[in-house]
Amino acid sequence: MKKFSYDFSIEAIDENEAETKVKALGTLASGLTTQELSKLAHIVKHDPVKTALAKRYLKV
Repeated sequence: MKKFSYDFSIEAIDENEAETKVKALGTLASGLTTQELSKLAHIVKHDPVKTALAKRYLKV
């Protein structure tokens, strides 16, 4: 599979938090299909109940 590089901004308290977020996003992108990742983003953006349930399940 090809690799692509992108330049984007991410909101974080400090650079360490931003780096952690970028690494987590990379893991999600490599572990989920395009459809799964899109559905996850849709749920986070539009379904706060399911998002809250997921956070509770993850204990975060």
